[in-house]
Amino acid sequence: MSGDLKWNKIMGACLGTAFAILVVQQVSGMVYHTKQPEKMGYFVDAPDEAAAGAAEAVLPIDWGTVLPTADLAAGEAAFARCQACHTVNSGGADGIGPNLFGVVGGPAMHRAGFAYSDAMAKHKAEAPTWNYDELDHFINAPGRYVPGTKMSFAGIRDEKTRINLIAWLRSQGSGGYAIPAPDPARQPGAAAPAEGEGEAPAAEGAAATEAGSAPADAPAVDAPATQATNPAPDA
Repeated sequence: MSGDLKWNKIMGACLGTAFAILVVQQVSGMVYHTKQPEKMGYFVDAPDEAAAGAAEAVLPIDWGTVLPTADLAAGEAAFARCQACHTVNSGGADGIGPNLFGVVGGPAMHRAGFAYSDAMAKHKAEAPTWNYDELDHFINAPGRYVPGTKMSFAGIRDEKTRINLIAWLRSQGSGGYAIPAPDPARQPGAAAPAEGEGEAPAAEGAAATEAGSAPADAPAVDAPATQATNPAPDA
């Protein structure tokens, strides 16, 4: 008889606990009930894909306008990111990346004896020299612009910083490389160029050699000024 009462007590305790939980749920639901506001406090205008796709295309940089007014001091400061891999003094030795003196407007792979990547050699066949546009694209995203490059630097996304850096590199042995005249087609209000167009003509600027682009190939080997993170020697 006592055994039966023991199990009855256990069952009763379980049922009582379950009942208490249900009661707490119902009471808390009534106490903390929230009502949906009739009018939202903030409206977030999220354009749909169609609207986003219709965004105005970005015009290429008008070098004839931006270079004459570039901040060379800021460009030199930006080059500090590249010094772990590059030297820029006349006659300077190569580091992990090639010496960049005279790189702007020079031939691609301008440093004889430097071990450039196969990817850069392939790129040279398509772009023998680096004009201002080429150099800008490479510094912006080395690995994306020259897939397979040994340069590990992620790139400099800020356009103004790249402009200042390129202007300063030009002052390091490339002063004879002409700055093009302002191009109305690249200024605000001009129609965006079709895909594949917009590259500055070779006369505008031979591209800076791979070394003169962003940091060198390896961790900054193939290109010029670029910040090297845990650089690895360029093979």
